Amino acid sequence: MSKILKINGLEKTYTSGAKQLTVLKNISFSVDKGQTFSIVGPSGSGKTTLLGLCAGLDQPTAGSVELCGFDLKDLNEDERAQLRNREVGFIFQNFQLLPTLTALENVSVPLELQGAKDATSKSMELLEKVGLTDRFHHYPSQLSGGEQQRVALARAFSNMPSILFADEPTGNLDEETGEKVIQLLFDLNREAGTTLVIISHDLDLANRTQQILRLKGGQILTNQRTEVF
Repeated sequence: MSKILKINGLEKTYTSGAKQLTVLKNISFSVDKGQTFSIVGPSGSGKTTLLGLCAGLDQPTAGSVELCGFDLKDLNEDERAQLRNREVGFIFQNFQLLPTLTALENVSVPLELQGAKDATSKSMELLEKVGLTDRFHHYPSQLSGGEQQRVALARAFSNMPSILFADEPTGNLDEETGEKVIQLLFDLNREAGTTLVIISHDLDLANRTQQILRLKGGQILTNQRTEVF
Protein backbone atom coordinates (compact mmCIF):
# COMPACT_ATOMS: atom_id res chain seq x y z
CA MET A 1 0.00 0.00 0.00
CA SER A 2 1.36 3.42 -0.96
CA LYS A 3 2.35 5.92 1.72
CA ILE A 4 0.70 9.33 1.67
CA LEU A 5 2.71 10.68 4.62
CA LYS A 6 6.29 9.77 5.54
CA ILE A 7 8.02 11.26 8.59
CA ASN A 8 11.70 10.52 9.17
CA GLY A 9 13.85 11.67 12.10
CA LEU A 10 11.69 14.71 12.72
CA GLU A 11 12.77 17.17 15.41
CA LYS A 12 11.52 20.60 16.42
CA THR A 13 13.38 22.94 18.76
CA TYR A 14 12.41 26.48 19.73
CA THR A 15 14.88 29.07 21.02
CA SER A 16 13.86 31.40 23.84
CA GLY A 17 16.64 33.75 24.82
CA ALA A 18 19.63 31.58 25.71
CA LYS A 19 17.49 28.49 26.22
CA GLN A 20 16.38 25.86 23.75
CA LEU A 21 13.18 23.86 24.10
CA THR A 22 12.93 20.59 22.18
CA VAL A 23 9.25 19.89 21.50
CA LEU A 24 9.71 16.85 19.23
CA LYS A 25 12.62 14.44 19.09
CA ASN A 26 13.43 11.70 16.56
CA ILE A 27 9.90 11.17 15.27
CA SER A 28 9.54 8.62 12.45
CA PHE A 29 6.38 6.99 11.09
CA SER A 30 4.32 6.65 7.93
CA VAL A 31 0.63 6.68 7.04
CA ASP A 32 -0.90 4.53 4.30
CA LYS A 33 -3.12 6.10 1.67
CA GLY A 34 -6.76 5.84 2.75
CA GLN A 35 -5.85 4.87 6.32
CA THR A 36 -7.42 6.22 9.52
CA PHE A 37 -4.59 7.19 11.86
CA SER A 38 -4.59 8.86 15.26
CA ILE A 39 -1.91 10.70 17.23
CA VAL A 40 -2.61 10.78 20.96
CA GLY A 41 -0.89 12.04 24.06
CA PRO A 42 -1.32 14.38 27.04
CA SER A 43 -1.24 18.16 26.76
CA GLY A 44 2.26 19.35 25.94
CA SER A 45 3.30 16.09 24.27
CA GLY A 46 3.80 17.77 20.90
CA LYS A 47 0.67 16.60 19.06
CA THR A 48 -0.35 19.92 17.51
CA THR A 49 3.26 20.83 16.70
CA LEU A 50 3.57 17.51 14.87
CA LEU A 51 0.39 18.17 12.90
CA GLY A 52 1.71 21.54 11.77
CA LEU A 53 4.94 19.96 10.57
CA CYS A 54 3.12 17.11 8.78
CA ALA A 55 0.96 19.62 6.90
CA GLY A 56 3.83 21.95 6.03
CA LEU A 57 2.47 24.77 8.19
CA ASP A 58 5.80 24.88 9.99
CA GLN A 59 9.30 23.62 9.23
CA PRO A 60 11.26 21.09 11.31
CA THR A 61 14.61 21.73 12.94
CA ALA A 62 15.77 18.37 11.59
CA GLY A 63 14.36 15.42 9.69
CA SER A 64 12.04 15.22 6.70
CA VAL A 65 8.34 15.24 5.83
CA GLU A 66 7.05 13.71 2.61
CA LEU A 67 3.42 14.60 1.93
CA CYS A 68 1.48 13.28 -1.06
CA GLY A 69 4.74 12.34 -2.75
CA PHE A 70 6.44 15.70 -2.18
CA ASP A 71 9.41 16.27 0.13
CA LEU A 72 8.33 19.49 1.84
CA LYS A 73 11.87 20.78 2.25
CA ASP A 74 12.09 21.00 -1.55
CA LEU A 75 9.07 23.34 -1.72
CA ASN A 76 8.95 27.04 -0.97
CA GLU A 77 6.16 28.61 1.07
CA ASP A 78 3.91 29.29 -1.93
CA GLU A 79 4.38 25.77 -3.27
CA ARG A 80 3.51 24.27 0.12
CA ALA A 81 0.37 26.42 0.22
CA GLN A 82 -0.60 25.22 -3.27
CA LEU A 83 -0.07 21.61 -2.21
CA ARG A 84 -2.31 22.09 0.83
CA ASN A 85 -4.99 23.73 -1.29
CA ARG A 86 -5.00 20.78 -3.70
CA GLU A 87 -4.49 17.82 -1.39
CA VAL A 88 -5.10 18.69 2.28
CA GLY A 89 -8.13 19.35 4.47
CA PHE A 90 -8.20 20.64 8.06
CA ILE A 91 -10.63 20.52 10.97
CA PHE A 92 -9.79 22.42 14.14
CA GLN A 93 -11.13 22.39 17.70
CA ASN A 94 -12.19 26.04 17.48
CA PHE A 95 -13.80 25.63 14.01
CA GLN A 96 -11.93 28.60 12.41
CA LEU A 97 -14.85 29.69 10.27
CA LEU A 98 -14.75 33.17 8.74
CA PRO A 99 -17.25 35.18 10.84
CA THR A 100 -18.30 37.55 8.05
CA LEU A 101 -19.22 34.71 5.67
CA THR A 102 -22.31 32.51 5.71
CA ALA A 103 -22.10 28.74 6.11
CA LEU A 104 -22.41 28.36 2.34
CA GLU A 105 -19.72 30.96 1.67
CA ASN A 106 -17.34 29.36 4.21
CA VAL A 107 -17.61 26.00 2.44
CA SER A 108 -17.26 27.62 -0.99
CA VAL A 109 -13.97 29.39 -0.27
CA PRO A 110 -11.57 26.46 -1.03
CA LEU A 111 -13.49 25.64 -4.22
CA GLU A 112 -13.41 29.25 -5.39
CA LEU A 113 -9.67 29.40 -4.73
CA GLN A 114 -9.34 26.43 -7.08
CA GLY A 115 -11.42 28.22 -9.70
CA ALA A 116 -14.34 25.78 -9.55
CA LYS A 117 -17.30 27.12 -11.55
CA ASP A 118 -19.80 25.03 -9.59
CA ALA A 119 -18.50 26.03 -6.14
CA THR A 120 -21.93 27.05 -4.85
CA SER A 121 -23.78 23.90 -5.94
CA LYS A 122 -21.02 21.63 -4.59
CA SER A 123 -21.04 23.50 -1.29
CA MET A 124 -24.81 23.11 -1.02
CA GLU A 125 -24.49 19.36 -1.57
CA LEU A 126 -21.86 19.09 1.18
CA LEU A 127 -23.94 21.09 3.65
CA GLU A 128 -26.89 18.82 2.88
CA LYS A 129 -24.70 15.78 3.64
CA VAL A 130 -23.89 17.11 7.10
CA GLY A 131 -27.54 17.95 7.80
CA LEU A 132 -27.47 21.73 7.41
CA THR A 133 -29.93 22.21 4.57
CA ASP A 134 -31.72 24.98 6.48
CA ARG A 135 -28.55 26.76 7.60
CA PHE A 136 -26.98 27.77 4.26
CA HIS A 137 -27.32 31.51 4.83
CA HIS A 138 -26.62 31.61 8.56
CA TYR A 139 -23.43 33.19 9.90
CA PRO A 140 -21.18 31.35 12.39
CA SER A 141 -22.49 33.46 15.29
CA GLN A 142 -25.99 32.19 14.47
CA LEU A 143 -24.95 28.53 14.64
CA SER A 144 -24.40 26.20 17.60
CA GLY A 145 -20.98 24.69 18.23
CA GLY A 146 -22.03 21.40 16.64
CA GLU A 147 -23.40 23.19 13.59
CA GLN A 148 -20.21 25.22 13.21
CA GLN A 149 -18.13 22.05 13.35
CA ARG A 150 -20.35 20.46 10.69
CA VAL A 151 -19.78 23.50 8.47
CA ALA A 152 -16.05 23.09 9.08
CA LEU A 153 -16.37 19.41 8.18
CA ALA A 154 -18.14 20.23 4.91
CA ARG A 155 -15.47 22.83 4.12
CA ALA A 156 -12.68 20.35 4.86
CA PHE A 157 -14.09 17.91 2.31
CA SER A 158 -15.01 20.54 -0.29
CA ASN A 159 -11.81 20.09 -2.29
CA MET A 160 -11.95 16.27 -1.93
CA PRO A 161 -8.60 16.20 -0.08
CA SER A 162 -6.23 13.27 -0.28
CA ILE A 163 -5.51 13.65 3.44
CA LEU A 164 -7.42 15.35 6.23
CA PHE A 165 -5.93 16.50 9.54
CA ALA A 166 -8.41 16.83 12.41
CA ASP A 167 -7.01 18.55 15.52
CA GLU A 168 -9.20 17.73 18.56
CA PRO A 169 -12.34 17.85 16.36
CA THR A 170 -14.73 17.30 19.30
CA GLY A 171 -12.81 19.31 21.92
CA ASN A 172 -15.43 22.07 22.15
CA LEU A 173 -18.50 19.86 21.79
CA ASP A 174 -20.68 17.97 24.24
CA GLU A 175 -20.58 14.17 24.12
CA GLU A 176 -23.72 13.67 22.01
CA THR A 177 -22.86 16.37 19.48
CA GLY A 178 -19.24 15.19 19.35
CA GLU A 179 -20.34 11.66 18.52
CA LYS A 180 -22.47 12.93 15.62
CA VAL A 181 -19.54 14.93 14.24
CA ILE A 182 -17.17 11.96 14.54
CA GLN A 183 -19.64 9.67 12.77
CA LEU A 184 -19.94 12.20 9.95
CA LEU A 185 -16.16 12.46 9.80
CA PHE A 186 -15.72 8.70 9.36
CA ASP A 187 -18.65 8.46 6.93
CA LEU A 188 -17.26 11.17 4.67
CA ASN A 189 -13.80 9.63 5.02
CA ARG A 190 -15.09 6.30 3.69
CA GLU A 191 -17.11 7.88 0.90
CA ALA A 192 -14.24 10.03 -0.36
CA GLY A 193 -11.40 7.56 0.35
CA THR A 194 -9.59 10.35 2.19
CA THR A 195 -6.73 9.52 4.54
CA LEU A 196 -7.72 10.65 8.03
CA VAL A 197 -5.22 11.78 10.68
CA ILE A 198 -6.82 12.66 14.01
CA ILE A 199 -4.98 14.51 16.77
CA SER A 200 -6.62 13.82 20.12
CA HIS A 201 -6.26 13.05 23.80
CA ASP A 202 -9.39 10.85 23.57
CA LEU A 203 -8.38 7.17 23.55
CA ASP A 204 -11.94 6.04 22.76
CA LEU A 205 -11.83 8.06 19.57
CA ALA A 206 -8.30 6.87 18.76
CA ASN A 207 -9.37 3.25 19.13
CA ARG A 208 -11.77 3.75 16.23
CA THR A 209 -8.85 4.37 13.88
CA GLN A 210 -6.65 1.72 12.25
CA GLN A 211 -3.41 2.86 13.85
CA ILE A 212 -2.48 4.79 16.99
CA LEU A 213 0.73 6.76 17.53
CA ARG A 214 1.26 7.67 21.19
CA LEU A 215 3.44 10.65 22.10
CA LYS A 216 4.92 11.52 25.47
CA GLY A 217 7.38 14.30 26.12
CA GLY A 218 7.84 14.92 22.40
CA GLN A 219 8.85 11.34 21.64
CA ILE A 220 7.04 8.28 20.32
CA LEU A 221 5.91 6.02 23.13
CA THR A 222 4.15 3.41 20.95
CA ASN A 223 3.00 3.04 17.35
CA GLN A 224 0.59 0.19 16.82
CA ARG A 225 -2.20 -1.14 14.65
CA THR A 226 -5.65 -1.60 16.16
CA GLU A 227 -8.35 -4.18 15.50
CA VAL A 228 -10.36 -1.74 13.36
CA PHE A 229 -10.42 -2.68 9.68
